[in-house]
Amino acid sequence: MSRPTGLYVHWPYCARICPYCDFNVRLARDVGEAAWAAAFLADLAYLRDRHGPRPLVSLYVGGGTPSLMPHSVLGALIEAADETFGLLPGAEVTLEANPNDVAPAAIAAWQAAGVTRLSLGVQSFQNEALAFLGRDHDAEQARRAIDLMLGGFERSTFDLIYARPGQGLAEWEAELKTALSTGILHLSLYQLTVEPGTAFGRAVERGRWQPAPEGLSADSYALTDAVTRAAGLPLYEVSSHAAPGHEAVHNALYWADADWLAIGPGAHGRLTTEGRRIATEGQRSPARYLAAAPEERLAEEPLSREDWLTERIAGGLRPAAGLPLAELGDAAPLVRQAAAPLLRDGFLVLEEGRLAATAEGRLVLDALTLELSAAL
Repeated sequence: MSRPTGLYVHWPYCARICPYCDFNVRLARDVGEAAWAAAFLADLAYLRDRHGPRPLVSLYVGGGTPSLMPHSVLGALIEAADETFGLLPGAEVTLEANPNDVAPAAIAAWQAAGVTRLSLGVQSFQNEALAFLGRDHDAEQARRAIDLMLGGFERSTFDLIYARPGQGLAEWEAELKTALSTGILHLSLYQLTVEPGTAFGRAVERGRWQPAPEGLSADSYALTDAVTRAAGLPLYEVSSHAAPGHEAVHNALYWADADWLAIGPGAHGRLTTEGRRIATEGQRSPARYLAAAPEERLAEEPLSREDWLTERIAGGLRPAAGLPLAELGDAAPLVRQAAAPLLRDGFLVLEEGRLAATAEGRLVLDALTLELSAAL
C-alpha cells in the first residue's frame, strides 16, 4: 500500500515583498505564462518516471502569492497532477491568496481549475498593523475577501499575525474574536517572528523597533488557545486551530512523516523510496529554474538516519496529538530517556506511547527538539 502523498507547488512571485517574509520570493513582473506551465508539467512527468505512481491526497499551491498565477497555468497544473499521479476522491487542493486578488470572477476561475480550499493571507484587521506588516490590502478588503471565500469554498482558512509591537492582550483578543465572528472554521495564527536578513530583521538590528517581550508573547499564545478553544476551534497544531473535520490535510503530511512531492523554485519535498528518506529541493532562482531540465532543477539527497530522526521529532511534536515513539524504532528508548526531565518539568507529557508538548512546551518547541535530538 502506498504512503499518503501530497504535492507542493511553489509560485515564487509577489506584487510586494512583506518585511517579515524570509521565503523564496521575487517581485512579479512578466512571469512567462507558457514557460511556467511547460516547466510544471515537465516536472510532474519527471517525478512520475523517477519515483513511480503516487496517488495524491492533497495538492498545495503556495508561495509567494499563488493567487497571481495565471488561471491557465493553475488549471493546467491541477489537470496534469490528476492525469500524472491521480488526485484521490475528495483530495484537498489548496491555493494561497491575498485578499486583494479575491473577486467573484477569480473565485469562479479557481473553482473551475479544481481548487477546493482557499488559504487567505489576512494577517490583521487593523489598517495601521497592515501598513506596518507591509500588506497591500486594508481591513475592509480583508473582510470582503473572507465573505467571498466563505461563500465559494466549504473548506477555507486565513492567517493572522499577533504579538506585534505595541499590541496588548486586549487588542489581540478583540482582533481574534473579530476573526472568529466571520464563521471561519480554520485559522492559522502566528506570532510575529523577526528573521535574519529580512527588512524587519535589519530594522530591529538598527534599533528602529523591538519585538514584543517574551512574557507578553507567552500570554498572547495562552490567550489564543483559550479563545479559539471556547469558540470550538481548538489548537490541533502549534499554530493551527480548527473545528473538528476542518483540519488541513496537506500540512498534516509534514508533521506525520508522510511523503510529499515538491516542484517550483526552492520547493522542499520528502519522499520515501526503497526504505530511504529522500530530501528534494528545487533550484531557487526562477530564471535558472526555467532554463534547466527537470533533472537539473530538482535536486535529491538521501537523509542520514540522524537527520531523519531529528525531522521526525521536530514534526511529531507540532501536532497536539504528539509523536508516536514507536515510529522512532530503536531510537525510541534514547528519546524516552532524554524526555524524562522534560516530562518532570511539565514541558512534555507521555500518554499511550505518544510524546506531546504541553502548553508550556509549545512555547519552547525548538529547544525541546534540540534537547531530544541531542540524545540520538
